Amino acid sequence: MINKKTALYLLLAIPFLLGSCGMNKKIPYFKGLESTDSIAGVSQHEAQICPDDMLSITVSGIDPEAVAPFNLPVVAYISPNSDKLYQTPTFQPYLVDLNGYINFPVLGKVKVGGLKKSEAIAHLKSMLDVYLKDPIVTMQFMNYKVTVLGEVARPGSYTISNERITMMEALGLAGDMTVFGRRDNVLLIRENSGGSKAFVRINLNSTDLLSSPYYYLQQNDVIYIEPNKTRLSAAASVNVSLYLGAVSTLASMVTVIVALVNSK
Repeated sequence: MINKKTALYLLLAIPFLLGSCGMNKKIPYFKGLESTDSIAGVSQHEAQICPDDMLSITVSGIDPEAVAPFNLPVVAYISPNSDKLYQTPTFQPYLVDLNGYINFPVLGKVKVGGLKKSEAIAHLKSMLDVYLKDPIVTMQFMNYKVTVLGEVARPGSYTISNERITMMEALGLAGDMTVFGRRDNVLLIRENSGGSKAFVRINLNSTDLLSSPYYYLQQNDVIYIEPNKTRLSAAASVNVSLYLGAVSTLASMVTVIVALVNSK
C-alpha cells in the first residue's frame, strides 16, 4: 500500500521523468551538421588590447646597447649591498591603464588600448624608428584568461597561453557541459575596450556559431551555462523534500511537547 508521502514523491518525480525523455534531443552540439557540409569560417582572430591587460614588450635590434634603454628588466639581488643577481632578470610587464595607455621607457605614455596586437606593435615600431635602426618589437599578453561558469564539470577561470581560443575549446577546458546545461541559450559576457559590457546569447545547437564573431573568445570573456528545466525541477523536488522533512520533524516535536504537557 502506497502511503501519502510516497505518492507525493512520485508526483514530484513526474516532471523530471518527462523532461529526461526529451533531454537527449538537446544534448548534441551543432545538430544537423553533416560531414560533407562546408561553412565559411570567421576571419583571422587577433586579440584586442583592453584596460587592465598586462603586456610583455621586448625591443631588440642590431645594436644591443642602443635597445637597452627601451627594456625594463626586473632585477633581484642576493642582498641589499650585493651586485650579484639572485636570478636571471626578466622584463617588466606593462599595465594598460583605464584610458588605454602604457608608460613606456623613453617614449613616455603610449596609447595601445583598443588596438589589435599587430597594430600596437606597428605603432610602437614607428615611434622607435626615430631612435633605432630596424627595431624589432615582441609583445605578449600575460593575463589572457577566460571564465566558464554554470553547468560545466569544472567551472573556473583559465589562463590561455596562445592568446587564441574558441568557445568550444573553452568548454573543453571546463570539462564540457553537464547534461543539465542549456546548449540553446549560452550567455557570453564581453567587456569592450571602452569599458562597456556586451551580453550575447548563443545557440550551440545551431551551426551559426561557426561563422559568428563570437566563435573566438577575447580575453576576460565570461561564459555562463544556464541549468535546463530538468535541473530546475530536480532542485525544486529536493527543496520540497527538505521542506516536508522539516515540517514532519516540527510536527513530531509539537506532538511530544503536547504529550508532555498533558501528562502533568
